[in-house]
Amino acid sequence: MTTASARHILVSSEQSCLDLKTQIENGETSFAAAAAKFSQCPSGKQGGDLGSFGPGMMVPEFDRVVFNEEVGKVHGPVQTQFGYHLLEIIERS
Repeated sequence: MTTASARHILVSSEQSCLDLKTQIENGETSFAAAAAKFSQCPSGKQGGDLGSFGPGMMVPEFDRVVFNEEVGKVHGPVQTQFGYHLLEIIERS
């Protein structure tokens, strides 16, 4: 079975998500620091770490990104019922 490790940042607006993505990509902040400061998910305290998981264990919008997109890159905004997310795929096997 395919598994992946990822982290995320959850915010309430698409614009906030885009602003954070720009800051991360420009090296103004790290993904983990942005998650700790801005994420509305309890995982933010651990830098947004979601641990390791398989398909179907997260919302479908996560699965589409985590199991299909480039590892090591920041993806998003990804909209779910919870808000807007940035996702960073740490590894996939």
